[in-house]
Amino acid sequence: MNKNNKKFSLIKVIAGVGISLSIAFTGTIVAQPQTTYAATSSKASSVIATGKTFLGKPYKFGAPSGSTASFDCSSFTQYIFKKHGVSLPRSSEQQSKVGKFVSRANLQPGDLIFSDTNRDGKINHVSLYLGNGKLLHTYKVGVGVTISNFKGSAWDKTYVTARRVL
Repeated sequence: MNKNNKKFSLIKVIAGVGISLSIAFTGTIVAQPQTTYAATSSKASSVIATGKTFLGKPYKFGAPSGSTASFDCSSFTQYIFKKHGVSLPRSSEQQSKVGKFVSRANLQPGDLIFSDTNRDGKINHVSLYLGNGKLLHTYKVGVGVTISNFKGSAWDKTYVTARRVL
């Protein structure tokens, strides 16, 4: 084997080791968040499924906590999360202060979205993000618990923040 072939063989070995290490480290780094999200995603799916069982339930402003006869936006989120071991305060404004901040760009199913639909500087609405630009919430007499589009909606235009509580 001549000198050039030895150099080339050494370069191939070093490159192969480098690529192998890169794949090994990247696999480890990428696998951890996916595993964490999978656990959260499963719980989010359960919360969403529970929420969907109430589709069509009437809206009533100030509906009592724990009642399933009717809901307002925050009694609805409080109820469905409590069924899965997550305690939330009663009002949407209070709920907007728990959990972890999530940017609009990083919304995941199960996140709570908060809006100021009165445009008075105070959060007055909470929705459950379903993914794919959809919300599960209740907001109006005659509509009740429903699924709405987020993009371009009143809740999008008056968006204040989002929180992850799972």
